[in-house]
Amino acid sequence: MRFGRHIRFLYIVLISLSAIAVAIGTLAQNLNEIRARYTKAEYRIVMRDGVKLFTSVYVPKDTSRSYPILMTRTPYSVAPYGPEAFRDNLGPSPFFVEEGYIFVYQDVRGRYMSEGSFKWMNPYKPNKSGPADADESTDAYDTIEWLVRTIPNNNGRVGMWGISYPGHYTTQAIIDAHPALKAASPQAPMGDNWLGDDMHHNGAFWLPHAFNFISTFGLQPPVPTMENGPAFVHGTPDGYRFFLEMGPLANANNKYLHEKVRIWNEWMEHGDYDSYWQAQNLPQHMTHVKPAVMTVGGWFDAEDLWGPLHIYKSIEEHNPQNASMIVMGPWFHGGWARSDGDFLGNVGFGSKTSLLYRENMELPFFNYYLKDKGQLNLPEAYVFETGSNQWRMYDHWPPRNTQAQSLYISGYGKLGFQAPSASETKQYDEYISDPSRPVPFINQINIGMTPGYMDDDQRFAATRNDVLVYQTDTLTEDVSLAGPVNVDLMVSTSGTDSDYVVKLIDVLPDNAPDTRAVLPGQHMGGYQMLVRGEPMRAKYRNSRSKPEPMQPNTPTKVSWEMPDINHTFLKDHRIMVQIQSSWFPLVDRNPQKFVNIYNATDTDFRKATERVYAGSHITVRRLMK
Repeated sequence: MRFGRHIRFLYIVLISLSAIAVAIGTLAQNLNEIRARYTKAEYRIVMRDGVKLFTSVYVPKDTSRSYPILMTRTPYSVAPYGPEAFRDNLGPSPFFVEEGYIFVYQDVRGRYMSEGSFKWMNPYKPNKSGPADADESTDAYDTIEWLVRTIPNNNGRVGMWGISYPGHYTTQAIIDAHPALKAASPQAPMGDNWLGDDMHHNGAFWLPHAFNFISTFGLQPPVPTMENGPAFVHGTPDGYRFFLEMGPLANANNKYLHEKVRIWNEWMEHGDYDSYWQAQNLPQHMTHVKPAVMTVGGWFDAEDLWGPLHIYKSIEEHNPQNASMIVMGPWFHGGWARSDGDFLGNVGFGSKTSLLYRENMELPFFNYYLKDKGQLNLPEAYVFETGSNQWRMYDHWPPRNTQAQSLYISGYGKLGFQAPSASETKQYDEYISDPSRPVPFINQINIGMTPGYMDDDQRFAATRNDVLVYQTDTLTEDVSLAGPVNVDLMVSTSGTDSDYVVKLIDVLPDNAPDTRAVLPGQHMGGYQMLVRGEPMRAKYRNSRSKPEPMQPNTPTKVSWEMPDINHTFLKDHRIMVQIQSSWFPLVDRNPQKFVNIYNATDTDFRKATERVYAGSHITVRRLMK
């Protein structure tokens, strides 16, 4: 991606979609040093179906030894183009330039300088129609085959890595891996864009994330091209106002996109978890993984948290003998590659977690499998425990020494591990959910999805009358939770559909000290730190592919699983749960009427009375130390 005339484009996308920033590069390196050490060449590698993929290769000038190949495949451009135009960074971190690797960057089919047709999360084809039938797995295979046969001074071993969409392509490559692919690190890989990554969470549409991204990404000129799509201009920095005034989802096309963005149109045509989305699910294909795999993710990754957790889980289930591990840190999307990892928003983590990862986890992993260098003293799961701010090492994820415990909602805003009596479960709290005045997801003005919303202070939401708040008494001991969080709500609505957002929150004591990251006028005393939040679209409570209406004013069980956490609620803190029916504009508005939301009109949106019954609970995995 080039600068200059695209400055405005870059500004908009960086604040709304950090995946693009990750695609541009990792930490800045010394361009003069790279030029002094490396020679660049560009190739158009022919795939089995005849499509040519544009590939940049950086080879060490020192030919006294052989080097492994480290490759990433991307839809975000391998720019700069031209044999004399060099990237200002190579590999996952500057350590790899020092080590000596052959670096390969490839435009995937249908993007920038590569031929072919681009498909959103191009599905893997388990049953090929013939030897020329191609998908992303075969494109990786064919590229590796060409590289090891053609590039001089390679040692016959290949590694792959990538963050976000490139992490998705890395995952595709390990399905039917080329024998030379010895090590792969899918980092924040998209695993399923309906169940929990990027564009949807349990059927709820991630509105600003999807719209801000695809309104530019989806308008790239026909390939081959070095150009980006034209920038979308919102006309305001206020995303809450922009998306509220846009109205129903159908107005995205009516007012702005005008049917010109094919991928957006596909999303609008496939609201349910149908074959379109099911074919894109990557974890289902992790059945014969042979390369060593280090899956990486961030506990506060606003874009792709579901993917790394479920891809790792599937690899473990289907390939018990495979060398597979997972690293989870206190990071935003790609934060391990382009930040120190010591803070996110107002919350500090006590150390430069990203530096530790890059030097002591990522580099040793690739050196060991691609160079036979060093000892790989890494655990199965290397995970950061937020709250206590400590790295933990486990031989299994989630840890084996956990016990399922439920936090129950009861009257008067109480939350505790004691279940209410049968008579108490008839009690309920209620609120009015108004689509014309949805609950904001952040307490600031921003046009997109802020990376730091996932540990933001929730006090602004707790004061609204359409948000229910429950909390424990002050904790008398540390409570450490590790693993997924399961939600079981007993609810009713006066409408025929509704969203339910559950937020698990760490409430700091009033005397909590401020950190250096706190902005003027803000304080950590009483801070309500979001630990995990996730929506559920109620019409999908029984089936993700066959939605069902809610029966008005009828108590109904709505259950779902929130992504894993690894967090300690410290002594003198409180555990809080907030429940609401909108989270705007992060999540598109539910009309609260059973309709196809992607075709809804203004008249479909209506207020609804929401009730949450005592006995509703969330089940956590408590670490027994």
